[in-house]
Amino acid sequence: MIAEIGHFALVLALIVALVQSILPLIGAARGNHGWMATATPSALVQFLCTGTAFGCLLYSFAVSDFTVMNVAQNSNSLQPMIYKISSTWGNHEGSMVLWVLILTLFGGMVALFGNNLPPTLKARTLSVQSMIAFAFLLFILFTSNPFERISPPPIDGRDLNPLLQDIGLAMHPPMLYFGYVGFSMAFSFAIAALIEGKVDAAWARWVRPWTLLAWIFLTAGILLGSWWAYYELGWGGWWYWDPVENASFMPWLVGTALLHSAVVVEKRDALKTWTILLAILTFSLSLIGTFLVRSGVLTSVHAFATDPERGVFILVLLIIAIGGSLLLYAWRAPQLKGGGLFAPISREGSLILNNLLLTTAAATVFIGTLYPLMLDAITGDKISVGPPFFNATFVPLMIPLIIALGVGPLLSWKRGDLPGALQRLKFALAVAMVSTAVAAYFTWGRSVFGAIGLGLAGWLAAGVCIEFGSRIGIGRTSAQDVIRRAIGLPRSAWGMTIAHLGFAVLVAGATGASIWQDEAIRSIRVGETISIAGYDFTLRNVDDVRGPNYVAQRGVFTVRQDGEILTTLAPERRRYLVQGTETTESAIYSDGISDLYAVLGQPDGAGKWIAKVYFKPLVPWLWLGGMITVLGGFVSLTDRRLRVGAPSRRPAEPAGAPAPAE
Repeated sequence: MIAEIGHFALVLALIVALVQSILPLIGAARGNHGWMATATPSALVQFLCTGTAFGCLLYSFAVSDFTVMNVAQNSNSLQPMIYKISSTWGNHEGSMVLWVLILTLFGGMVALFGNNLPPTLKARTLSVQSMIAFAFLLFILFTSNPFERISPPPIDGRDLNPLLQDIGLAMHPPMLYFGYVGFSMAFSFAIAALIEGKVDAAWARWVRPWTLLAWIFLTAGILLGSWWAYYELGWGGWWYWDPVENASFMPWLVGTALLHSAVVVEKRDALKTWTILLAILTFSLSLIGTFLVRSGVLTSVHAFATDPERGVFILVLLIIAIGGSLLLYAWRAPQLKGGGLFAPISREGSLILNNLLLTTAAATVFIGTLYPLMLDAITGDKISVGPPFFNATFVPLMIPLIIALGVGPLLSWKRGDLPGALQRLKFALAVAMVSTAVAAYFTWGRSVFGAIGLGLAGWLAAGVCIEFGSRIGIGRTSAQDVIRRAIGLPRSAWGMTIAHLGFAVLVAGATGASIWQDEAIRSIRVGETISIAGYDFTLRNVDDVRGPNYVAQRGVFTVRQDGEILTTLAPERRRYLVQGTETTESAIYSDGISDLYAVLGQPDGAGKWIAKVYFKPLVPWLWLGGMITVLGGFVSLTDRRLRVGAPSRRPAEPAGAPAPAE
């Protein structure tokens, strides 16, 4: 009965979505306030229906209702409850229900908290959002019904993919979907603005919080997925330019450009058509990522669908959504009035450079990801595009971006003083040179790019601190006044500072993790030692252990430094009982600056075990920098001007006070 209620709720949501797609749009065109007003209750009812459907599916997994085919194929009674719950979205059908739930959640939030929006803009935005929901609900009901019954039901289920039975992967998809789907709100605002033919500073102020919220969750989702790959897959890496990784990274890059471009629209009433285009492209890349992961084109732990019918449906949806929005853009964008003029050397100019570098980087990732698939489809030739291509094309674009991030915030709006900004950055340049020299000294004979990467991280961190110090008057006024200014600084300024500082830490971590790691792979017996980077890993014993739904072999390594015991690491090789799948569970010791990483591999049949050990400098800074960046986004989101879409009242500043922040 619960499954039937869930299925009925999806059908009801489809009907409500159809009504919401049509009535408010016609009402806005005719000036009929009654029809426009239907958008708000429709959005809330639609969210209630999809929430009910998702709740029914969640309940079916929690109680192991194996009469539901989806539960039987993706769960097992032996699974811990946390993984029974995560099984709800750890499969194709359930993940699509979660997708639509988040889509309607964003629509419901705009319906509830968008009372300050013009009625026509709100109606059109919610109507466009509902069109997207209608399409995905059709997809679910006709190709991916999560509530289909099976008779007779099996005694037990086939189990969730063992690689997904991890707390990192339990949280990764919802975070990622909040980002993916959250950008639909910026898309809906953009299409509504094109229909109205009006984009102004107020529109940018309304769209920024939704874009920022999506960006925060997408950043956190990518970070969580990278962390999971690092400790779970046992290969010691955190990013491999896998197509599924790229599917989330492309909308992040363009979404980051959108966030910065919206600032120019808000502050200078410029870059209107460009910002609209970025909003369309960001969500379009989210849809492309959906197609790649769920069409069966890719083979991955994340790629749930293998049915060609599903792939064709998503491809048609993708063509209609992206093609239709770009046609509307080509028709209506030239009619949007231009904004204020500005010099190339200005805050606006630096943000344009930021946008160009980010979108070019996204284009390189797009080409590297899609080209092999297109070549295979057209000619049948199979090629592999991996890290060498992306490192050669993507990384060089990040160097000028990091340099510009240090300079841009110190430039004035409309017309900037580049020599003056560089003069103020002398200390940042000194920090960069010292960082480069120190890194080169300690890593002499190894890749020079590591020293350059740390130098760039030092440049950006120092530049961020100099810009923030300039805002609050350090060196120009009393300590009491500095504190007063810091307290009175808009939270968006605090958020920008925190996020850019986090990015600097992340750059340092990525540099160390990618270039300076040491590794050793040996076949050893119990009692033998592997030495690496001044650490001795001794395999003390290998024990058989049992988990709730798996059996494992656990190796115990004693790690010594200078003869003294530093820590004990206990990696595992697990075999899950239902599917017979084997996974690795790495063991990691971190001191906040570097990681010691151990993996127990296969036995060789002669009393030896394959063991992999790594010394990974600065890897903890990756996660630290990412978390700081996410924190900066949340701090910005608490700015009253973003939450209510109206400027806050600021006390009059004395002469020489810093310019308002983004």
